[in-house]
Amino acid sequence: MAVSEAPYIAGPAQFDLDRCIHCGLCLNACPTYRELGLEMDSPRGRVYQMARVTSGETGVTPAYVEHIGLCLACRACESACPSGVPYGRMVDQARATIEASVKRPAAVRLLRKLVYKHLVVSPAALKAAAGLLFFYQRSGLRRLVRASGILRYFGKLGKAERLAPEAEFPSFFKHYGKVYSPEGPVRHRVALMGGCIANVTFARLNEATLRVLLNNGCEVSIPAHQTCCGSLHSHAGMEEEARKLARHNIDALLEGGFEAIITNAAGCGCAMKEYRELLASEPAYAERAQRFSALVRDVNEFLSSLELEPPGPLPCVVTYQDSCHLAHGQKIRAAPRKLLSAIPQLKLVEMPLSDQCCGSAGVYNVVQQEMAAAILTGKMANAQLTGAQIIATANPGCMLQLRAGVERHSTGQRVAHVVELLDEAYARRRRPGAESS
Repeated sequence: MAVSEAPYIAGPAQFDLDRCIHCGLCLNACPTYRELGLEMDSPRGRVYQMARVTSGETGVTPAYVEHIGLCLACRACESACPSGVPYGRMVDQARATIEASVKRPAAVRLLRKLVYKHLVVSPAALKAAAGLLFFYQRSGLRRLVRASGILRYFGKLGKAERLAPEAEFPSFFKHYGKVYSPEGPVRHRVALMGGCIANVTFARLNEATLRVLLNNGCEVSIPAHQTCCGSLHSHAGMEEEARKLARHNIDALLEGGFEAIITNAAGCGCAMKEYRELLASEPAYAERAQRFSALVRDVNEFLSSLELEPPGPLPCVVTYQDSCHLAHGQKIRAAPRKLLSAIPQLKLVEMPLSDQCCGSAGVYNVVQQEMAAAILTGKMANAQLTGAQIIATANPGCMLQLRAGVERHSTGQRVAHVVELLDEAYARRRRPGAESS
């Protein structure tokens, strides 16, 4: 890829850069530093590089693009940092600088445009793509393609095929524009975000989330005009696209009179809670973004704040994997564990280093496959040490990565979202004789 010769003066704000005291306490928290042992692939090293580019001391070089690109943006360094360095915001801004400075190959530009500007923001495009994926997966074509060995000739794309989520029909889009009421009295009025790709690949998870909310006295609205949260765009350096999506969601949901705006995707929740930062400089949206962000709740966070309706028994051994954008981005750790512990006969076993990244990180496991696989190997080893039958987590992207780990390492474990296990427990309460799945 080509980069501009002149420095592009943009990126992280100087007051954010100055908060880093270069103490190095972030180093061991960083997955890429633990794997490579290279200072330039640590948070401290990356902040140093950001500072040089921001000051104009150097331009956006291929090395800078490589080191910033290798970051998972897992934000574990934020949890370790004694100075409160907002690293997640800074790395997104650094990527915005790169996006403005780098001319990518034509094929890459086209692919990014198709994915970020058309696919994830269009229900019609998502349903069409899911239809093709569904045919590939269910017709027997996938089995033939894998058996033929042809995928090895497609490089990264061939390896990424095994990470593809299962297309699910009917999609969750069929619920858009509807309002669902609980059987008993309405105790809460909430909106449920369906996400983007999750509407066609995690439709059953979204429906499980809907049922659990209904079980707990929530009237659930699924706004028709909601769209992608913009987190993928922010992480890709497409800052203006992320702002457009943020404005759209604020316009679509803010005045609905909701007690909370619920998401079951930790990455989406983190992005929407940070609309207040993303739109802070826009007079027409700054105050509205503050109010919107204040309403956003991860489903674990919201449910754990309620007097939970008693679920039925679910006899199984479960370990919990902290999703990075829930634990490090939103600082929510206890809530998922509280919900799991509320399920009778479920034994929760803590995973060693449960808050270390699994290697998913949005599309990271597609574009940085070797590093993602190395990180996943460590995660699966820790999951196996627990002896758990089920690995629970709180983010669809983590679920995909962990399922790939189960297949690759032949551990035989099931991967499930916390809310899916709650949904099963409520189903068992309604059907006391049902066997555990």
